[in-house]
Amino acid sequence: MNEPRRVAISMGDPTGVGPEVTLAALAQLAAARGAAPILVGDPGIYEHMASRLRLRVRFAEWAPPAPLPRQGLPVRVVAHLSPRQQRPGRPSLAGGRAAHAAILEAVRLIQEGYADALVTAPICKANLIAAGLPVSGHTELLASLAGGPPVRMMMIGPRLRVALATTHLALARVPKALTTRLLLDTFVVVDRALRQRFGLARPRLGVAGLNPHAGEHGVFGDEEGRVIVPALRAARRRGIDAHGPMAADSLFPHVLAGRYDAAVCMYHDQGLAPFKLLHFADGVNYTAGLPFVRTSPDHGTAHDIAGRGIADARSMAAALRLAVRLTGARLRRTPRRAA
Repeated sequence: MNEPRRVAISMGDPTGVGPEVTLAALAQLAAARGAAPILVGDPGIYEHMASRLRLRVRFAEWAPPAPLPRQGLPVRVVAHLSPRQQRPGRPSLAGGRAAHAAILEAVRLIQEGYADALVTAPICKANLIAAGLPVSGHTELLASLAGGPPVRMMMIGPRLRVALATTHLALARVPKALTTRLLLDTFVVVDRALRQRFGLARPRLGVAGLNPHAGEHGVFGDEEGRVIVPALRAARRRGIDAHGPMAADSLFPHVLAGRYDAAVCMYHDQGLAPFKLLHFADGVNYTAGLPFVRTSPDHGTAHDIAGRGIADARSMAAALRLAVRLTGARLRRTPRRAA
């Protein structure tokens, strides 16, 4: 029987929906078995949110190298915020620093062998930057903490997998950012992830062009022939089954029909728009290329509804399931909703 997988769950922005979707998702998964969640954040926020959600759950502060507690959800404490600093819907600089500290600590737990996988609740990038922490996103920060390996954002849903060559980048900067080297690295990272984590013996990648109609033979742009095609040729020489470049509006029907195992897109919204059309509630953000499993819900902090108990926890639940599946176990020990 598999050992329980220890899943570190970073708090995210404490003034957003992260803490509530985390607890609600764990409640949804209460019937499953196989993993031990470790909350990383402010215990007071979790206690307050459990009360709001009417969850019958206890929390136990924990610090390594002590064994995980047998009773209650373990919380690795990184902050004790004041009521003013954690008001739902009101981002605070202290909250931004606490969210950052939770990510750092969650990664440290994995790197030192105290956790097996990471699930990150949403952060507010602008708030972290305002707090003096120049973070463009989880993906870039996690890559830095892991020593700088090539990583790529992959969106995972029941019907569609989408990988991005560039992520949080102004659209005007995308054409210059696309290089043959960057695209080849993307194909290598995505192919390896699909083989090693998702168990596909020979993944088939469908690659989108950058321009309308994939450039229409240079009429609408030359990036396809100048950058993407050489990268595809280099990838195929490495045994990667990559096809394209294809017009993005034609690529996705082929992926949905099963012709390709993943779509590789050139920029953020090119891939995320069709993905969220299908998987707005159950999509998962997976970071390919990290030396550990990291997933996240496919939504932001939703400050406008934070603290009201109405945030949809399905994406967080899917992120938890996927993290556990990719580390070889199923989820267990979770809070129960009060009668």
